[in-house]
Amino acid sequence: MKDLCGIIGIYSKEKRDVPKIIYYGLYALQHRGQVSAGMAVNNNGYIDYHKGLGLAYEVLDKDVLNRLRGDIGIGHVRTGSSVKTTTANAEPLVVGYKQGALALAYDGSLVNYRELREKMEDDGIIFQSSIDTEVIANLIARYHKEDIEQAIIKAVKDIKGSYALVLMTNDRLIGVRDPYGLKPLCIGKLGKDYILSSETCALDTIGAQFVRDVNPGEMVVIIDRDIKSIKTKEADNKNICLFEIIYLARPDSKLDGKSIYRLRREAGRNLAREHPVEGDIVISAPDSGTVAAIGYAEESKIPYDEGLIKNRYVGRTFIQPTQELREIGVRIKLNVLKENVEGKRIILVDDSIVRGTTMKRIVRMLKDAGAREVHVRIASPPVKHPCLLGMHTPNKENLIAAQKSIEEIRDKIGADSLSFLSLEGLLEAVGGENSYCTGCFSGQYPVDGDLI
Repeated sequence: MKDLCGIIGIYSKEKRDVPKIIYYGLYALQHRGQVSAGMAVNNNGYIDYHKGLGLAYEVLDKDVLNRLRGDIGIGHVRTGSSVKTTTANAEPLVVGYKQGALALAYDGSLVNYRELREKMEDDGIIFQSSIDTEVIANLIARYHKEDIEQAIIKAVKDIKGSYALVLMTNDRLIGVRDPYGLKPLCIGKLGKDYILSSETCALDTIGAQFVRDVNPGEMVVIIDRDIKSIKTKEADNKNICLFEIIYLARPDSKLDGKSIYRLRREAGRNLAREHPVEGDIVISAPDSGTVAAIGYAEESKIPYDEGLIKNRYVGRTFIQPTQELREIGVRIKLNVLKENVEGKRIILVDDSIVRGTTMKRIVRMLKDAGAREVHVRIASPPVKHPCLLGMHTPNKENLIAAQKSIEEIRDKIGADSLSFLSLEGLLEAVGGENSYCTGCFSGQYPVDGDLI
């Protein structure tokens, strides 16, 4: 199981408080990772850093922020994964090599990670962590002689998979996006200072202006007040991860110029067109299903209302690292608004069903609160295939749709009816089949390799 992460970087020449800007940026990206957090800053050629297990505000407390100083910085948050939850696997990764020091923060999954690591270990390289990032760092160190930019270009030619990467040297900030654009990365500007971020919502939080997305297969290098673009790898088509659109990204973000909110609302409208059902109110499984539920209600002319109240101090149950923690998370995360659902036919809209355990619990809670019927509508197709490129699923036995028919899933979760948006309906909503990776739905991936 690979990682889902949020990354941010800033190059400042205006004497800003770089650590605090990174901190607030990570706060905005917290939905992308809740297990570890960290930042590294460059202070006159010396890279100082702090990282640990926990949320950004827990790891990067006031004492840490007051200690760190610098004019270049990068930050990282990570979700749960199959790698051990240890500080050694937290990022940014700071490494020393012949030409100095380098800090890396990475979002993605390398499908040839094991192959590359085993070869390096055979060559005598000792690893301190079990993360993909250390493989990338070793490749850069191997190729680096005089030119860090050429070293990065050579390194990314050796790796296969998804990646958005921010790197910091003693004099520059660098961002790299994989040739398919599977993982998001954008450029912003705060005054004359440049920002790199996984999502535009972080730019909004720190008061930066969106400039543009980093293009698939592009490396951007920021030094002094200049930014230059270098092509690293070519790809036939963009293949943005569809799960970024339907679940991972914040609805107030934009990805490659498209509003996540508008795309999710259109998916909800298409869901209502494909799978109408009689009901009294439309509700969502908050928060990721809310925008699709609004679209469903608009198209169906059935009123949208709140049926589930979310505890805002509980994180995403989908990305908790163990099944036991996910079960506990569901119990404390949501509570039914009984007066809104009692005696009513409920249309419950969510973005996806992956394992099915959360939906089963929600349906039971609604019926225990007196809902007469619960009709589940999902604003994406059944997730039938594992993916290590952008979605947090390890293998088929963890995917309920890979093991059961839609009717069997309906029976398992206890719903009165269950329907999924077709892949055609989802692609129509988000604007085209040639721009997105559909691997988790179709089994067709843009990257060759061991994805199971």
